[in-house]
Amino acid sequence: MHVSTGARGLATAMSATLLLTVAACQQGTPPQGADSGTTAGLTRLYGTDGNMINTFGDEFSNQAGLLAGMKGTTPLTPLSEDFKSRLNAVHPGLTDYLFAGETYDAVVISTLAAEQAGSNDPRTIARQINSITTGGTECTAVADCLALARAGTDLNYRGISLTRGGFTDAGEPSTASYATLHFGPEDKLDDSKTEYVGAGDESTTSTKKPPRAVPARDVQALKIGGLLPETGDLALANPPMEAGAALAIQEVNAAGGVFAKDVQWVPGDDGTNPDVAKETVAKHVAAKVSVIIGAGASSISREVLPDVVKAGLILFSPCNTDAGLSTIDDKGLFFRTSPSDILQGRALADVILRDGPHKLAIVARDDSYGTGLQENVISELEKAGFPTDKVETMEYEPPTPGAPDIDFSTGASQIKTTKPDGVLLIGFGESAQIIKAMAEAGVQIHHGVS
Repeated sequence: MHVSTGARGLATAMSATLLLTVAACQQGTPPQGADSGTTAGLTRLYGTDGNMINTFGDEFSNQAGLLAGMKGTTPLTPLSEDFKSRLNAVHPGLTDYLFAGETYDAVVISTLAAEQAGSNDPRTIARQINSITTGGTECTAVADCLALARAGTDLNYRGISLTRGGFTDAGEPSTASYATLHFGPEDKLDDSKTEYVGAGDESTTSTKKPPRAVPARDVQALKIGGLLPETGDLALANPPMEAGAALAIQEVNAAGGVFAKDVQWVPGDDGTNPDVAKETVAKHVAAKVSVIIGAGASSISREVLPDVVKAGLILFSPCNTDAGLSTIDDKGLFFRTSPSDILQGRALADVILRDGPHKLAIVARDDSYGTGLQENVISELEKAGFPTDKVETMEYEPPTPGAPDIDFSTGASQIKTTKPDGVLLIGFGESAQIIKAMAEAGVQIHHGVS
């Protein structure tokens, strides 16, 4: 990771001053920039899966249009209207579907593995999870897949997000689909401009065979616990994940459940905060859940994983993308349906390079998600020939509950002075405060939708 001299000094200052919460809106009217027919002197905004969602636009209700032209990437598979309709039936009024498919698949795979294992013992279930997605008889509908699992048939689940390659030995997708998203004039994603691209390598799919399945006998109902961001700076991404989990539980139980019993969902909040998440994990351990679905942020999963592993439970995240989680010491108990940021780094670098910038600033959370993705993007830019001395990096401390609004005035002034063609924001809801500070400092944001 390259850090320029100026950026290193700024990052140090920011670490001491940047305390994050979702803040009150500043007043102002966004510059029209590209409407004048030129992009000279304008700065494009780029985002990632933590902020390229419709609910992020709600943070700009008093500065309508400030996000117009912002673009970025997120792990996303084209979703059928049928699946969206089913999600809205359990959670009316959804405006985003980010990680809904991944959450649905994480729950379904967990139930299939338990049925296949004939046990609600977490370690026994874990040994079946990868194989549920590889080889065997392909199935897509929950009822069909459960029938195969009950019959002891080797199955190959292909669901909502998992459509091509199955899981690798590390317990994560070997292939993924990414979407390039664009914010329109009303600070909402313009679906007509969404593009999809595949990434990954199916040859990395696991070929290991699981232990022989055993028919279930007098097994207690399977319990699955939630560790999703109901509160905190990632809460804006919670509704679609919550809907995905609820839909999966509903459809599994409608198909006869697991061990001929309804699967029990035990809700839980990760708070986008390690202390909150650890308390929730402790409650799940006491409730004797077998699988925990979460956490929302990669850094939170890193914090709670030792507790989960010590208790011998499964942690199955639908949205952790930190590349380092592929090799973390998890004792075979961590899985994810979201792809590694190594893949997102390539997709995001491609989006940026299409615009032909000469200078780039990256503002990232100082945690495993932020700095990890930052490093992957820089690596991919470098491979493409982009000069690393033209990349300035700035990191900030992740938010803490009850902290003052973010103060990014120093960073915004630095960006105004150095005049980068693009600014990549790797963060969650707090990214709104960075954008507002840039506008307040006089950074001329590019609002074209090219």
